[in-house]
Amino acid sequence: MTMTMTSAGPATRNDARAAAAFFAARLAFQTDVADVRAALAGGQPGFVLIDSRSAAAWDQGHIPGAIHLPTADIPARAAELLVPGVPVVTYCWGPGCNGATRAALALAEAGFSVKEMIGGLEYWIREGFPLRATAGDVTAPADPRTAPVPEACGC
Repeated sequence: MTMTMTSAGPATRNDARAAAAFFAARLAFQTDVADVRAALAGGQPGFVLIDSRSAAAWDQGHIPGAIHLPTADIPARAAELLVPGVPVVTYCWGPGCNGATRAALALAEAGFSVKEMIGGLEYWIREGFPLRATAGDVTAPADPRTAPVPEACGC
């Protein structure tokens, strides 16, 4: 049997099954900005995109097509804004913020099928995708370290 060391101690090949289950679960409950952008650009994304940030943050800029539903408002407003059975994708500022995770939890607890958009608005911007702001649409050049080839990382 092949063994390697991990920070928690020895790992065996049996860990491959646990790893596969872990990564499959992550893919079942997370998506990324490139996949969300591609789905929105296709016109029939098959989900509702929720921006869980504050009103001030929403006004500064949000993803075109998103619905503004701050996390604190989910219990009172989700049923009026969302259709049961239609999947939901949440986002917040970025990887340093767990607002989208909290929003996804609140929506799941309310009975909605939900995924979290990893990377959040920060990586949406870094990949050069457009924002809708009060003053109009804004697009910044893609950061070549996060989007070396426009709209395709090769993964």
